[in-house]
Amino acid sequence: MTDTAPLPQAAAVPAAASQETGAPAAPPSGLRDFYENPAVPVASGDGRSLRQARLLAAALAGRPGGTVVDVGCGDGTAAATAAPLLAGHRLIGIDWSQDALRRARPRMGAVVRGELEHGGLPLADGCADAVLFSEILEHLVDPDQALDELRRILKPGGHLMLSTPNLAAWYNRALLLAGVQPVFSEVSLRGIHGRPGSEVVGHLRLYTARALRSFLTASGFEDVKITGAPFHGVPRPLRLVDRAACAVPGAASILLAHARRR
Repeated sequence: MTDTAPLPQAAAVPAAASQETGAPAAPPSGLRDFYENPAVPVASGDGRSLRQARLLAAALAGRPGGTVVDVGCGDGTAAATAAPLLAGHRLIGIDWSQDALRRARPRMGAVVRGELEHGGLPLADGCADAVLFSEILEHLVDPDQALDELRRILKPGGHLMLSTPNLAAWYNRALLLAGVQPVFSEVSLRGIHGRPGSEVVGHLRLYTARALRSFLTASGFEDVKITGAPFHGVPRPLRLVDRAACAVPGAASILLAHARRR
């Protein structure tokens, strides 16, 4: 299996504050170089993008003219997939990587360079009706600060649409029983060690459905609903099984979370 594609903005999130100075620690230079590398994939599967867009379109139904911010938009592929379902809403892409924004601009139009550290996203408090945060969480050094910033730019009651790989995906359960490193997990930025797949994509954190629900609730979100989505890297003979597993979110390949800002 291949891995999910990273969105380069994730590397811009700071590490925990220094105990000596209280200032956020900058991410290692190797992480910045890794996510700015044009060879690192910045697109994910259409299956996840379409399911997420349908959920968001349903949430915004009857309220045209909303502002949807795609934080970590990567090359804009996901936004382009979602755009027909979000007609009538303003879509803005934000990413840390200049290379990703260059590729996203023809697909999205409105793109802005921004990151979750050093003053936060270049948006006003409560400006967004919805935030897309797709396949970013697993790349973050400090996910707590990231969710604080997403909550800041959302209007009260605004929608957060988040997706991330599932540590407890159906095949990962079998791999762990066999003593094999789970899919999506990585132990190095330089190569694959002990797990299926061929691409290094920089995953730092992984979540189960239960952990993700608890984390979002603790971060100031409510009405958390989690559904499943398939993974484009599953071998073709197993894709029907992977789609069927979406009926049980806790076993699905990808976790789709829909939550509202308190």
